[in-house]
Amino acid sequence: MAILSLAHADWTFRDCSGQTWLPAVVPGCVHADLLRVQKIPDPFWGTNETGLQWIEERDWEYRASFTVPKELLGDETIDLVADGLDTVATVRLNGREIARTENMFVSHRWPIKAHLVAGANELTIRFGSAMNYIRTHRPGHRPLEFNDPVGRSQVIRKQPCQFGWDWGPRFVTAGIWRDLRLETWSGNRLENVRVTQRHDAGGRVALRFAPQLLRRDSSVSCRYRLSLDSVVIAEGTGTSIVVEHPQLWWPNGHGAQPLYTLEIEVLRTDGSVLGHWIRRLGLRTVSLDRHADAAGETFQFVVNGRAIFAKGANWIPAHSFVAGLTREHYARDLRSAAEANMNMLRVWGGGIYESEDFYDLCDELGLLVWQDFMFACAIYPGDRAFLKGVQVEAEQQVLRLRHRACLALWCGNNEIEQLNEELLKQPRLRANYDALFHRLLPKVVAACDGVTDYWPSSQYRGDGINTHEAGEKRGDTHFWDVWHRRNPVKDYEKWRFRFCSEFGMQSYSSPETQATFCPPEDANVFGASMENHQKNRGGNQVILDYVSRRYRFPKSQDDLIYLSQLNQAYCMQTGVEHYRRLMPHCMGALYWQLNDCWPVASWSSIEFTGRWRALHHVARRFFAPALVSAHVPGDETTITGNYRRSTVGDVHLYTVYDRPAKARGLLEWDLFHAGGRLLLTGRKAVPLRYGESVKQKTLKLAPLLAQYGAENLILRIALDLDGRCVSEDSVFLAPPRFVALTQARTGVDIRLADPTHATLAFTSSAFQHRFAFDFAGIAFRSGDNYFELFPGEPKSVDVEFTQPQTLAGLRRALTHRSLADTY
Repeated sequence: MAILSLAHADWTFRDCSGQTWLPAVVPGCVHADLLRVQKIPDPFWGTNETGLQWIEERDWEYRASFTVPKELLGDETIDLVADGLDTVATVRLNGREIARTENMFVSHRWPIKAHLVAGANELTIRFGSAMNYIRTHRPGHRPLEFNDPVGRSQVIRKQPCQFGWDWGPRFVTAGIWRDLRLETWSGNRLENVRVTQRHDAGGRVALRFAPQLLRRDSSVSCRYRLSLDSVVIAEGTGTSIVVEHPQLWWPNGHGAQPLYTLEIEVLRTDGSVLGHWIRRLGLRTVSLDRHADAAGETFQFVVNGRAIFAKGANWIPAHSFVAGLTREHYARDLRSAAEANMNMLRVWGGGIYESEDFYDLCDELGLLVWQDFMFACAIYPGDRAFLKGVQVEAEQQVLRLRHRACLALWCGNNEIEQLNEELLKQPRLRANYDALFHRLLPKVVAACDGVTDYWPSSQYRGDGINTHEAGEKRGDTHFWDVWHRRNPVKDYEKWRFRFCSEFGMQSYSSPETQATFCPPEDANVFGASMENHQKNRGGNQVILDYVSRRYRFPKSQDDLIYLSQLNQAYCMQTGVEHYRRLMPHCMGALYWQLNDCWPVASWSSIEFTGRWRALHHVARRFFAPALVSAHVPGDETTITGNYRRSTVGDVHLYTVYDRPAKARGLLEWDLFHAGGRLLLTGRKAVPLRYGESVKQKTLKLAPLLAQYGAENLILRIALDLDGRCVSEDSVFLAPPRFVALTQARTGVDIRLADPTHATLAFTSSAFQHRFAFDFAGIAFRSGDNYFELFPGEPKSVDVEFTQPQTLAGLRRALTHRSLADTY
């Protein structure tokens, strides 16, 4: 097969309402091209988004000339291969219409040899307005809308969140968003290879592979080579390999991620090569285990026979304009996920089926992927043409991803059944829903994959019941009483869910990220720019509501931003640690959300610029394999007259452990007065075994609370392994806004190991809660941040800088704050 890339051709594009052609980049999209040639302002800046909605109403045309060598025309077949066209496209070659498309998620292959000439050829692709398509197709489909402010985007197979979401802008774009090329071949073509694994009781792994050809041909044979780290493990001819001593692939934190390279050549009877296929494989088994138990039915992922507590977050598209994203775009946030001890990401159903780079990195980093099909929230059409298009889409994506080591689950949709419970009682809508999510998609998964489990929706309990009580018995749960209902944060602890696949709390982006989109004169959080970068209606008010319940009124906007991030981290810590303490009854916590597609106030733990919010630093601690966790069963409330009342009396100390190897640890606790005096201390040796959450100690604090007052007490907890602290935190027994924290003097020692690496040592004269440091204007990554700083105990943190630094420059740029500094 010969390949002629068209992505590197000299592309131009135009607004079809005019005649001016401008340079374009492929893969790409019209918004990115317009920005590149300075025909539109930065879409992310200020309120520019609102002034760019005209783009979705226009038709856009792309064209390029390319040269076909005469010898290329000697092959029997020449195909034009388009991996992704977004979305309503008419394709013409040398003036002749080749095809029309209307599904962003489908790749295309068209025979075009008859329309090619030796020498110069011209390809044009006209993208019709998606909005015009929506207005003229399936007019009777009018679903309940949740995120699209205009409506009916469900009638077109296009990235749902392009039409707006409660964390993302509305940029309905168009363009050649994935690779475009010519491929030549003769006689027959290798389309794919199906590889299955069988793991036997003796530890061996049998690989079986079946080539899938365009035209069935039983006379072909296979030549294979299996290697690991460039060392050949097996090679020969045939359709199976037995790996005698396999190195198994494990999720992050459970073992290594060895990836074998399997190369297969499909040979004709004369020994010539018909096709070549190469993939990386992880040898492992993954299943969604749902068996009956005393509470109802388990919901847990089992990898290589080991039940895994899923620790992670939800993934949305990495950019508002997904065309042309590179491996490094993905690596920044995926590596951060692994560094935070995550082992699973849910690829959410309102975005895209991600690129090979994304799944390559998940394979390498040990990040299991819960893969939604791209349907979210609103009801979708059920007519025959729509279902036929979805079937092609699903078949292609399943065939593309089925070999992935990271692939853990196929899921039909995001929240459609949960959000449309009443509408789905209508027989026609229910029939359409079932046809797609309970028949078509599971049938495709079974036929094209046959190994990976399928789950119809998220959340889903298998019986159509969407109550919290049902989630305590079976299935997965999206819990949004905290945030959307503004319920108390302690409500996380009310429910014993089996698996929580969505829950979240917003915070503001850091001042550094805010500066990338917000004009200085409009930097107020309630100003036009900041409101435009808050896509949840009333979201800024909800942030302030939760911040005010826990913290004092801040003295500056930067302090408010800091407090919003502390609150977000606190909320997610409360939820995650509750779910981990419930292990093995609960076997997963995936918070909403890992990343952003533009700079925004959102639920993410990683800002669009790559900066970690406080949540991500704290997530590295609450997802740690060895965790000490405090459960405070009481709470503080108010009565008539705004008088405070507290039911706090006991504190339960738990250890949670999911390292494979057993260990012995030392549990430590110290209760001290806010002024610094130690009131109570204790130690306990604790055994730590895989998959166990154990209540190790109950502290009866009622007498001390009565004597000193809850607002004057702070509990410090820690877990040591082999003489090293692996988990540590402090626990407030009253809302921190009532705790009289001492203003501390902070000492800092900076030592440069080389121009891009330093070690910082912090000391403090008093306890500092969620001590955070920064280097103004300097990009860096740190081994820790937003931590507890205790008096008389130096805290060392390793820092890596993107650019070389000097000691003097670092000293000038260093800033820090803790909770007591915000008021």
